[in-house]
Amino acid sequence: MKSILPMTLSLLCLAANTAYGNDYQVHSPDQQIAVTISLNDNQLSYQIDKNNAIVLAPSSLGLSLADRHFYQNFTQLTASDISIISEDYQLFTGKQSQVHYQANQRQFYLLNDKDQKLAITFRVSDDGVAFRYSALADESASDSDSVKTITKEHTSFQLPSHSKAWLQPIAEAQTGWANTNPSYEEHYLMEIDVDQPSPSPAGWVFPALFNTSKAQIDEKQQVWLAITEAGVKSYHHASRLEAQSPNGNYHIGQPQAAEVFTHQGLLTTGKLPLDTPWRVLALGSLAQVANSTLGTDLAEPAQTFATNFIKPGVASWSWGLLKDDSITFPVQKQFIDHAADMHWQYALVDVNWDKNIGDKKLAQLVEYANSKHVGVFVWYNSSGDWNTTEYSPKSQLLTKTTRQKAFAKLQAVGVKGVKIDFFSGDGQSMMQYYHDILDDAAKYQLLVNFHGTTLPRGLQRTYPNLLTSEAVRGFEMITFFQNAADKQASHCAMLPFARNLFDPMDFTPTTFNEIPSIKRKTTNGFELALPIIFISGIQHIVETPGGIKTVPTYVKQFLRQLPVQWDESRYIAGTPGKLAVFARRSGNLWYIAGINGENSAKTVNLDLSFLAGKTAYAIKSDGDRGFSDQNIVITTTTKVTLAGNDGFVMRIEN
Repeated sequence: MKSILPMTLSLLCLAANTAYGNDYQVHSPDQQIAVTISLNDNQLSYQIDKNNAIVLAPSSLGLSLADRHFYQNFTQLTASDISIISEDYQLFTGKQSQVHYQANQRQFYLLNDKDQKLAITFRVSDDGVAFRYSALADESASDSDSVKTITKEHTSFQLPSHSKAWLQPIAEAQTGWANTNPSYEEHYLMEIDVDQPSPSPAGWVFPALFNTSKAQIDEKQQVWLAITEAGVKSYHHASRLEAQSPNGNYHIGQPQAAEVFTHQGLLTTGKLPLDTPWRVLALGSLAQVANSTLGTDLAEPAQTFATNFIKPGVASWSWGLLKDDSITFPVQKQFIDHAADMHWQYALVDVNWDKNIGDKKLAQLVEYANSKHVGVFVWYNSSGDWNTTEYSPKSQLLTKTTRQKAFAKLQAVGVKGVKIDFFSGDGQSMMQYYHDILDDAAKYQLLVNFHGTTLPRGLQRTYPNLLTSEAVRGFEMITFFQNAADKQASHCAMLPFARNLFDPMDFTPTTFNEIPSIKRKTTNGFELALPIIFISGIQHIVETPGGIKTVPTYVKQFLRQLPVQWDESRYIAGTPGKLAVFARRSGNLWYIAGINGENSAKTVNLDLSFLAGKTAYAIKSDGDRGFSDQNIVITTTTKVTLAGNDGFVMRIEN
């Protein structure tokens, strides 16, 4: 729904235009965020302020196509009236189930020196700013009918020089194990200077997190900024930040040449009008950014298909600790029993099931699982020739014909979902592949989990059958590398503020015992908190049937009742990489979980005033590998003491 802005704000913007000359402004509904768009010396820029403090200094705007350029050659800028965007939508997977989005929108129209047209749409909400470009056709038939390619986007983000950054490098394409990079699986560099280049020439992944305030400013007055993109359609490529950021000036970057579906398209291509995804900037206090839903607010609305089969849940998973040798009929049957005993909804049958189990035995497993009220997911290798992986089933999803044949077979035997691995990056043809898979999976009522993959960028709103994606240096890396285990606590305390900020994340959390050949550095309380800290439409708990037998009955019961679909979420306390405490509500139950990302003890005072006076059932660590439980009365400043790399959970009936 759109409507014209109330007269008072229209007059305010008119006054601003007069004051700024050839500048225009758009404000957030609460008037705290102001975006100024300026055309000076034929160059277009924008600036973002929050309560009169600069969040982004003047930053460039522009777009180049193969046959036209919109950068440093603008001759005219006009603007529409301001309209109100008001939308309500549902999420099956996310921080909240029902979302309301409201923003003020203004469209800007530009001419270049050849009288070619560009439109830029800005939306400003109370929690941030979003904008996207659209190259428009002229009146000639040839301009409208021919296919165009976006060759470069000139968007920049000029951070104040005193800002700090929390960023994940993106690995170079065709590197890593079996040439499977990039898959968004690096550790973050935390609190770095904004002119520090990425260690990878490929750049930095989204979301990118910044603190734009000077160090001495009070924590509650600090302004944080998270940059990402949303609304990536099948004809788009996905983006990142370029590796170099001189003086804190970051630029939109493109995927590398190899990030494509078998020798197909790399960059955004289509007929005019040709748009880009939304550039999304959530900003405000750390609480405002952590609570924001902008990453899905700007995503494309849900595709129309039946959704009765979309049921988030918890899954057992043998491969996490037991690896390839566990993918046999007897072991998978044990893990189905494990899921049934834990009251979990799913069991995942991972790599090489087609060779080790086969279609006939898989059908028997699914029938057995159905008798236990457990659904089965099965693994697929997405890849063609873009990597050298040998895990199977492989190459069955590459064409619509073979993909639909595979999905029809799975639906016929009662499989509930697919885990699809080893994609090749962010090129346009790979984005098309994601959309095609999700569309076909919906037709056959299959749930989807992408691994070895890119950031979803709000795709879970567009295709609600996408329950989760990996795109994280998750638990499997901890089982492979001691360095990953050493950094687990800080890495996990970073993820809710970046990778898992808007999009579901299949970290595959939680083990309470030792990891073969690895020294685990986190406490059991930390591990128990992760399925609540992390948002995912399906949580693959890696602890084994044998491992569950070692924990107290009350811990097992807690995991039996674990929700994965949240109605509401609230940031409680935290600092990226150091502490993360969140409250999440499922029905009339509140869950509060916290993790200490540092290897030193700390006491935190939690503002739980919205639950003051209620009794919480709390589970925390007793030493590294033990547990204790107790009932506590919630106060406005509930005190929690955490050991290094420690965590806790609470459950409160509202």
